[in-house]
Amino acid sequence: MTGNKQAEENQQGVMLSRIFFVLLMIACLSSFISSPVALILGFFFAHFFGHPFQQYNSKAVKWTLKIAVVGLGFGMNLNETMAAGKDGFALTVFSIVLTLTLGFFIGYLLKINRKTSHLISSGTAICGGSAIAAVAPAIDASDKDMAVSLGVVFFLNSIALISFPYIGIQLELSQHDFGLWSAIAIHDTSSVVGAASVYGEEALQVATTVKLARALWIIPVTIFSLLIFRGKGKGVKIPWFILLFIVAILVNSYLDFPPILSTSIQYSSKSILILTLFLIGAGLSVEKIKAAGWKPMILGISLWVIISVTSLTAILYLQ
Repeated sequence: MTGNKQAEENQQGVMLSRIFFVLLMIACLSSFISSPVALILGFFFAHFFGHPFQQYNSKAVKWTLKIAVVGLGFGMNLNETMAAGKDGFALTVFSIVLTLTLGFFIGYLLKINRKTSHLISSGTAICGGSAIAAVAPAIDASDKDMAVSLGVVFFLNSIALISFPYIGIQLELSQHDFGLWSAIAIHDTSSVVGAASVYGEEALQVATTVKLARALWIIPVTIFSLLIFRGKGKGVKIPWFILLFIVAILVNSYLDFPPILSTSIQYSSKSILILTLFLIGAGLSVEKIKAAGWKPMILGISLWVIISVTSLTAILYLQ
């Protein structure tokens, strides 16, 4: 009888764990939980209560990532972003090439997992979490690779959101220069918008347009990543989700697509991306974090400082 009672209590515990896990997944699909919080929440839930759907986690992450990336394409207008991006085009190309190149060499010197260092470099080079979400499936990155990379990017985003407006004021940057600088040197679009909105209306407008144009570089960088990480003797196949991402941008740009539908898809995609981060966090463990060590953070900080200083110098003295 005691054994049956114990088994029944264990079954009830598993059932409660599943219910709360599903409720948290639903909460992530709402607008009440931010990306960093979702990642941390998933980690702590799995750490203290276990992952009730561990066997499905990896496959779920891969599918939700791809769906989210495709949906984000409906929030981009090719003509508008390319026109707006002319202002910082040369600086954008230079900063992306520099970041990816430095990321490779610094990651090699620090002996960081190649996929982790490439994800951190891609996130720093383009648009943070969105770039990592697009590149990760193309290079077949593990949950650990994504979690470490996202953690580094989110941490640096938080610092940038607070520090950039203060630095801009101390250096007496113009609205235009600050907007351009924040679009180049801050990872995620949300943090760019947050920092620029504090600085001023013109800064916000410049930062938003340049950052959106910069996001288009997800496509060539993802294809480039696929080429350099393909296995020996394997052909190159463009991932279907990248092709659909391009189709989504073209549909939103050239067809009479209802704005309300475009906005709804974009909002849903961002929610799915937050859910993905929760699942990535849930698939992580203390052992995996310890194994990653401080080297990825050193890489992220190094790239961020270099690109911030270099881009600011170019804006102030080479324009």
